[in-house]
Amino acid sequence: MTRGYLLEKDLSLLINNPKYSDIEILCEDEKKLYGCRAILAARSEVFVRLLYNGMKENYETKISFPKINSVGMKIILEYTYTGSIKIESLKKDNIIEAFYAADYFQLPDLQDFIMKTFKNTLEKNCDDNYSPELLSKLAEKILLTEDNILLNLLVEAVAIIPLNTIEFGRLSITGLKYLLSCTHEKEETPFAIPEYEVFRYGAILAANKFRMKHILLLWNSY
Repeated sequence: MTRGYLLEKDLSLLINNPKYSDIEILCEDEKKLYGCRAILAARSEVFVRLLYNGMKENYETKISFPKINSVGMKIILEYTYTGSIKIESLKKDNIIEAFYAADYFQLPDLQDFIMKTFKNTLEKNCDDNYSPELLSKLAEKILLTEDNILLNLLVEAVAIIPLNTIEFGRLSITGLKYLLSCTHEKEETPFAIPEYEVFRYGAILAANKFRMKHILLLWNSY
């Protein structure tokens, strides 16, 4: 590839490239990625504090992020090196990890892009609403606070789906609990449903969770 014409293309050659990197990034899923200290620090205050604070990280060639998996970290590297990410880089299987990582590394522009991409996806694919799965994943990954913009968007998206039409397992107990905490006092919400339906759904989820735990205990006993 010819270099020197487009800065974004040139910098993209450095992404996760051990040849041009001076630090190894160890992720939650035990996968290893590669980065350049100077670029990472120039783009995120979090990396500045971790890499140039006079602590031991200054002198080591590895840094560990036990709560960021490699999927989310790859999005972070793409954004920090080039200033953007491709829309196709965001998928329903990695959007939660990407948003969580963007929040962790204090990259608000990346968070906004992820939000807009998710909104567009919901509008274009209203028949394939996978927001219950995403709400479950995000609710179990972060502290449940009202100021999380993606969490609130997911609550709105799930609230328009009748609970008795959501297949068991798509919405976790944690996700359902947070959904109810956000909607039970709002008369205008379409999620106002009989208490029996909530109890039934929660009971089945709890029973399935107990059944799986029992199966695992039996399996491990062999």
